[in-house]
Amino acid sequence: MTEKNRSQWDFGRFIKTLSYFEVIPFLNCIQKLIQGRTKHEKNQPNGGINVSPILVAGATGGLGKRVVKGLLERGYQVRCLVRDIEKARTVLGNDVDLVVADITKSETLSSLVMANIQAVICCTAVRVQPIEGDTADRAKYYQGVKFYQPEIVGDTPENVEYRGVKNLVEAAKPYLAQSNEKIIFDFTKPSDELRNIWGALDDVVMGGVSASNIQFLDNTALFAGNVSTANSGGFASVRTKNFDTPFNLVGYEGVELRVRGDGKRYKLFLRTDGKWDGIGYSYSFDTVANTWINLRIPFADFIPVFRAKVVNDAPAIDSSRVCSLQLMLSKFEYDGALNPHFSPGGFTLQVESIKAYGGTTLPKFILVSSAGVTRPGRPGINLDEEPPAVRLNDQLGGILTWKLQGEESLRNSGIPYTIIRPCALTEEAGGKELIFEQGDNIRGKISREDVAEICIEALKQPQATNLTFEVKSGENEVKSTDWQRLFSNLQSDK
Repeated sequence: MTEKNRSQWDFGRFIKTLSYFEVIPFLNCIQKLIQGRTKHEKNQPNGGINVSPILVAGATGGLGKRVVKGLLERGYQVRCLVRDIEKARTVLGNDVDLVVADITKSETLSSLVMANIQAVICCTAVRVQPIEGDTADRAKYYQGVKFYQPEIVGDTPENVEYRGVKNLVEAAKPYLAQSNEKIIFDFTKPSDELRNIWGALDDVVMGGVSASNIQFLDNTALFAGNVSTANSGGFASVRTKNFDTPFNLVGYEGVELRVRGDGKRYKLFLRTDGKWDGIGYSYSFDTVANTWINLRIPFADFIPVFRAKVVNDAPAIDSSRVCSLQLMLSKFEYDGALNPHFSPGGFTLQVESIKAYGGTTLPKFILVSSAGVTRPGRPGINLDEEPPAVRLNDQLGGILTWKLQGEESLRNSGIPYTIIRPCALTEEAGGKELIFEQGDNIRGKISREDVAEICIEALKQPQATNLTFEVKSGENEVKSTDWQRLFSNLQSDK
């Protein structure tokens, strides 16, 4: 091709592309100085966290607010179930998604409350406080720290600990049935974060003139544009920015796409490092014109390539570290071979979802119960040696008895679960060694901070699925916790 019949290259678009993907930091800084900070800048893509929200019940309580804080710090989407939205704002702030409902009233647990949730963490509990006049300042009843004669205020243990938990379990069950999939992108519910993650990456970076974009229309992501072979080009693509926290897809078999195309052959790329121009793991797939299809791509079928050339000595894809994704329409297959279904011109590919499939089961419902729930009425129990909640179970409306009934409603639901039975909850700082046991015999205390950490970590541990266990703090402080070992030492309820 001579210089005379070359198409005009768009240098400005080239600079914008490099700036958007932060290939050259200096360019990105210049753009920010010119445009100012964007409202999305603080919301960098976080691939390690599912885009669906985790529903936290009891979010304004001493434990619940710590769970919410911990989830947000890790980048999770959080939805807080509250009864009083004004009170919740004072406790949780203005940047949290709040929904108004009451677990004791099943009719309030609507589809709007439950829509698209990936898991539930239930921290609800009846209100227990000192009997009036027992303390001058009406101090909170911190079991295990200082004893004040307690009483139940507000709703009854039967309504909260049993019927409320049962209502929440039944309402959540239809939304938590799929236990072996992990949503990577759900384009049926586009968000500002999604719009900020994806950007066009066309052959303009190689001197070509193809042009594409991604739009969020009709509950899908539409990858469309015009691909040209002028200037020795021939590809158009959209790619995500590198995720702050890579997706960890260990335990899954591969990636599933739901797409509707135009009969052309496209490519999906996964990248396992943050390099701009490093090795990508590619899979070519054919579409059926104007027809929705589901494509399951095993990780073993992805081909390691560098600029469309197969890298034969590359390691197998590291599914624990998926740093970015890319969709491409290219003239080329691999090692110089041509795409048999390629033609220059306009193209369209709609994508409804991208998810990992075939995964191990993870807990979907985390219930915070209490140590001692099986002890009231147990033969051989010496009440003088038991904590106040066991000794005063009848006086407190059968609180432990109803907690046990709430546990049973979850165990019988079919939802993958973790039931945590903490010993006496305290306001002490967390970070102590944790002692997990089963059989409901241990006594002790544990910080609410540490229980919140257990709730959050259980979501990521296959070994925590369908477990019921008690936990207390040890004496020693620890810098890190081997969560896998702790959960692996426990016996499944099943």
